[in-house]
Amino acid sequence: MNNTSWNEFRKELLKDVKVVRELKKLEPEYQLARSLIGARIKKRLTQKALAKKAQTDQASISRLESGSSKPSLALLRKVADALGANLMIKFEL
Repeated sequence: MNNTSWNEFRKELLKDVKVVRELKKLEPEYQLARSLIGARIKKRLTQKALAKKAQTDQASISRLESGSSKPSLALLRKVADALGANLMIKFEL
């Protein structure tokens, strides 16, 4: 059995240009998920509690946090308001 560590495996994966390209495509979803999880934890809210404050369901919050959804701007505004956070969307060159 091969005992490759995650870091070693990751280094090997990142040598593949196709893998790097796909990771870059997923970066916005990853940033959104990471930011949302951090804000929710900082506010000491469960997904269910945040969902209630945002007038949505827990599954929607879970999908946002997993990066598996393409949320509407309206939903992001509701979640930001529920967190007492500023929603910032920008293009960087």
